[in-house]
Amino acid sequence: MTPEELKNLKVDKTVDARGTSCPGPLLAAKKAIGEIKDSQILEVLSADEGTKKDIPKWAEKKNYKYLGTIEESGYFRIFVKK
Repeated sequence: MTPEELKNLKVDKTVDARGTSCPGPLLAAKKAIGEIKDSQILEVLSADEGTKKDIPKWAEKKNYKYLGTIEESGYFRIFVKK
């Protein structure tokens, strides 16, 4: 998806993990994905550089769909569809 499409997504749950470092954002994402229904969208906010690689790998392993990442000022917005 393009950054513009990602910005316009209807997100069902947002996890703000900007205050944590690896593996905090991934653990927060794992917990949050259990709180949404299939085909809903999770947004993870993280300032940890490693999260950009960790979340897509985890999503693929779990058969979730990694939709993309937007870089904001000082953090990342990562989108995963359950």
